Amino acid sequence: MHRVRLFHTLCLALLAASLAGGCSSIPKEQRDPRDPWQPYNRAMFKFNTDFDNAFFKPVARGYQAVIPEPMNHGITNFFNNIADVTSAVNNVLQFKLSRAGSDVGRVVVNTTVGLVGFIDVATNVGIPSYKEDFGQTLGYWGFGDGPYFVMPILGPSSVRDTVGFAGDVVIDPFFSLEADEIYWGFVVVRAIDTRAGLLAAGDLMDEAALDRYVFVRDAYLQRRRNLVHDGNPPEDQDYDLFWDEDAIDE
Repeated sequence: MHRVRLFHTLCLALLAASLAGGCSSIPKEQRDPRDPWQPYNRAMFKFNTDFDNAFFKPVARGYQAVIPEPMNHGITNFFNNIADVTSAVNNVLQFKLSRAGSDVGRVVVNTTVGLVGFIDVATNVGIPSYKEDFGQTLGYWGFGDGPYFVMPILGPSSVRDTVGFAGDVVIDPFFSLEADEIYWGFVVVRAIDTRAGLLAAGDLMDEAALDRYVFVRDAYLQRRRNLVHDGNPPEDQDYDLFWDEDAIDE
């Protein structure tokens, strides 16, 4: 399928971008050890911000204005139900079988009683949602974060979470759809729905952050650390870069 080839191309492009980012450097005394590719990351962050302001944010605002709130909420629930499928797979891979059972229960309840997920019945009856992803699975099995990495269009990530993103694409139930037009339709609608849900948070961040890049980076890395450790990260664990920081300059 065309999207399989495109997926492979995207993975190669992200890898090439990460390697290119490693060629840039800033004075060591000014370097955050989590962010050795900061020149590339800041440039990509600016590109993503400009793209968002010019295209993605206006589309999301229009989507929010046109789609009635009940339907908007239902679409979000539908995609959350699909995410529970991916979460169930990742919980199994982490041997968190009780959580996997909860995810499966949510999918069954919301897909049947909740009309294919448009109504979140599972939350209303007290079935918890975990939303595990493949990046968290890799972290569970001891893979370090690796350097912070801003992906084109997709935004903040790390080396581990970029690999995890590729894994999540393959696990996603939509990836098995035969018709490319339907697949990409779902991808676009999900992206717009997600961006619309972040409009208010983005406005608050713009007002609060002195350096928006640093704010986003630190918030992302802290959140991912908490998610990997299920809300209880070890206080004495150093940030794992996968490789020695000094080797990047060699």
